[in-house]
Amino acid sequence: MNVINKIIKDFNNNCTLYIGEKVTIAEHMIQAAMLAERDNSPSSVICASLLHDYGHFIIDDPDKLVKKSLDGKHEDIGYKFLKQYFPKKVTEPIKLHVQAKRFLCREKKYYSELSKASKVSLKLQGGIMNDSEAKKFSYNEFFKEALQVRKYDDDGKIPDIKLKNIEDFTSIISENLIN
Repeated sequence: MNVINKIIKDFNNNCTLYIGEKVTIAEHMIQAAMLAERDNSPSSVICASLLHDYGHFIIDDPDKLVKKSLDGKHEDIGYKFLKQYFPKKVTEPIKLHVQAKRFLCREKKYYSELSKASKVSLKLQGGIMNDSEAKKFSYNEFFKEALQVRKYDDDGKIPDIKLKNIEDFTSIISENLIN
């Protein structure tokens, strides 16, 4: 099975998986990609937004982790799998989207607008960055893209909206694959 078929299959097989939000993980990632498309983001950012939480599909039981207040490191798990198939311009923002949340939470307004589930996971993921961590993070080559993906991540949690199908993103996935 090629990776595009695997991704589509994983989205369809996990269409009822929630992790504390009002939408499923699959709905959430599709919404994030749709937001990136709406803003005419680069194809790599759309693809990263679509796959940013893909690690949750690889973890055995992400709901169990949430119930036990454990961090499954979904960003690292997703990154390790996806980097075999996608270039850094897709995988680095995926790997960094949790760090981007930690960075952005330095702004009180940003933190106050996070969902309850994101606030809970923030604590498990290391909490708000200190000045030294933030400075180091801001020098990352994919800093801006990670912040973009993070903002689409935060905004892609609206229940009961009309969504595209995962199959509608086949060309975005395909054009971002490593040749």
